[in-house]
Amino acid sequence: MSLPPEKASELKQLIHQQLSKMDVHGRIREILAETIREELAPDQQHLSTEDLIKALRRRGIIDDVMKELNFVTDSVDQELPSSPKQTVGFDKQSTLKKTNIDPTRRYLYLQVLGGKAFLEHLQEPEPLPGQICSTFTLCLHYRNQRFRSKPVPCACEPDFHDGFLLEVHRENLGTESKVSVGILNIKLEMYPPLSQTLSQEVVNTQLALERQKTAEKERLFLVYAKQWWREYLQIRPSHNSRLVKIFAQDENGINRPVCSYVKPLRAGRLLDTPRQAARFVNVLGYERAPVIGGGGKQEQWCTLLAFLCRNKGDCEDHANLLCSLLLGYGLEAFVCVGTKAKGAPHAWVMTCGTDGTIMFWESLTGHRYIHKPTNPDGPPLAEQPKPLYPYRTIGCVFNHQMFLGNCQPSDAVETCIFDLNDESKWKPMSEEAIKSVCAPGATTSLPPFPPLCASTIDASVTSNEIEMQLRLLVSEHRKDLGLTTVWEDQLSYLLSPALASYEFERTTSISAGNEEFQDAIRRAVPDGHTFKGFPIHFVYRNARRAFATCLRSPFCEEIICCRGDQVRLAVRVRVFTYPESACAVWIMFAFTFPVAVIKYHKERSLREKELTLAPSWKLHSVVVVECEAAGHIPSTVKKQRDPKPRAWCHFPSKIIPEWHAQRQTQSQYPSQVNVPLRSGCLGLSAIKLRLHTRAVLPNSL
Repeated sequence: MSLPPEKASELKQLIHQQLSKMDVHGRIREILAETIREELAPDQQHLSTEDLIKALRRRGIIDDVMKELNFVTDSVDQELPSSPKQTVGFDKQSTLKKTNIDPTRRYLYLQVLGGKAFLEHLQEPEPLPGQICSTFTLCLHYRNQRFRSKPVPCACEPDFHDGFLLEVHRENLGTESKVSVGILNIKLEMYPPLSQTLSQEVVNTQLALERQKTAEKERLFLVYAKQWWREYLQIRPSHNSRLVKIFAQDENGINRPVCSYVKPLRAGRLLDTPRQAARFVNVLGYERAPVIGGGGKQEQWCTLLAFLCRNKGDCEDHANLLCSLLLGYGLEAFVCVGTKAKGAPHAWVMTCGTDGTIMFWESLTGHRYIHKPTNPDGPPLAEQPKPLYPYRTIGCVFNHQMFLGNCQPSDAVETCIFDLNDESKWKPMSEEAIKSVCAPGATTSLPPFPPLCASTIDASVTSNEIEMQLRLLVSEHRKDLGLTTVWEDQLSYLLSPALASYEFERTTSISAGNEEFQDAIRRAVPDGHTFKGFPIHFVYRNARRAFATCLRSPFCEEIICCRGDQVRLAVRVRVFTYPESACAVWIMFAFTFPVAVIKYHKERSLREKELTLAPSWKLHSVVVVECEAAGHIPSTVKKQRDPKPRAWCHFPSKIIPEWHAQRQTQSQYPSQVNVPLRSGCLGLSAIKLRLHTRAVLPNSL
């Protein structure tokens, strides 16, 4: 957050006064002259900035300046003023009073008192009135405890003020990030206070021993992995081009075995079935790992905590989470690394049933595919199963205990045999070697797996908010087009079962409830009217962004921008919540409008058919006409035996403009107009319309 101009000038003036008081400029000139005289050759009088800084540090002038510049900070013990931006738990006394503290256990009270040096937001612009600004949220994970701070505006010095009470365990695991994004000012207090503390020397010695032990385990595994890779290449030289990934770099820049990214994860009562777990992973956002500079895609996997806190990630992150959840449900699950149909690297999940069934789970969509291998050596006329999955090749599979490289002659998925116990087809790694670096507590550098958190979103409230915002956006959009908007609340309510059915089908692959929805719509739509609706699905809750996406769909745009005097619009929003505040948002736009009745004359027989007019044809009043046609009646019309069937056909849009152009007065239209039809339209070559006396046309035409 940039300082206001008056504050910046005031700060500069204070710094200038302090430097003048210390005579810093004179001391710098003396050091500069001394450095040039002593360290530079007679013919070289140029001194670089780096050399000058080193000289100032060597003579202690920078340390003296920093000691004299006293920055005023708020005391932690001072009572903080009440503000809606502050976290309720920041007040130490109120936090400890509201929390039941077990005197037999130890707790660590962590206070975050602000931040600085978040240089990516050094020039963060001030948000405009009504504009939503970017925010920081701290996500903490300590053993099986997870916390989130209240969001604060992004700034170079963010105003964090939060407190968290952590239960301390004897065995602690952690990892250190190599990528610094800023500095947090924190304070730690132990409750109840310790009667005896360890010396700094003992603590440093213990940490050094743990790091040495971890480094030795990782070194031995690296030696084993190199030996395994050499043996794998000896089987077939072409294996060098297969996607066999043993290590992956996380967001902290640390290379870890891929098996450490997977662990059986129990969702408790947040998710009930494996298919619901797949749906949860599917609604988490997809985002490819960022690439800095040129080159190809950066290989970066996220630890589970980073993936859940960001609520988005790459295909590998989705596959690792889904595999962990399926393992938690007791399934034999593996992450597969290979390529998709177009040769792009991809990761998905595979489960092996007790009956030998191989099931592929696409973590980005929630779709499931049964794998039936084809026999490339079979007879040419033999019927081979056609794969429905989008995967092309597979290089390796792994989970938390096993890693197997594909050593079959072909790495094509459709011909692969997934008998993982057959070492002639799949080369395994030693389970003991994997366990030495990937088992829980094996190394101190291994990040622990966080538990899933329940959603904090109120589905009913959020659905109503998005629906009201969409109604306002639609009304404003239609007003800009010169159209009025009439909402049908009852019809909007009747759309709810359809949205629930769509989400149920996405989760279980079973369609249910459509019959009741269709019957309710038939009863709600008046005689002489028809209904048209279009559902659309999102994984975010931004109504304006969703509306912009809807307008890009021709079907949805047709409903939103429909014209006519008797058009009634409806919209329904349903938000389905999942753990980690992920959600599936279903929106359905619909409208009802009148239909026109067309009479076909063919071989002296009169057939009455009902033709639905779409909004783009700009006619939404009941129009009864007679039609004399040259040509043949379409076979779809001949087969209709219902006395009042509906023929969903395209009516030429130039009939109405032609009719409108030939009207004699403002309210009188010609009784007859001849319009040639496009080829294939209704199967007729020409059409003659006669207007009945009881026909009604809108004045807006």
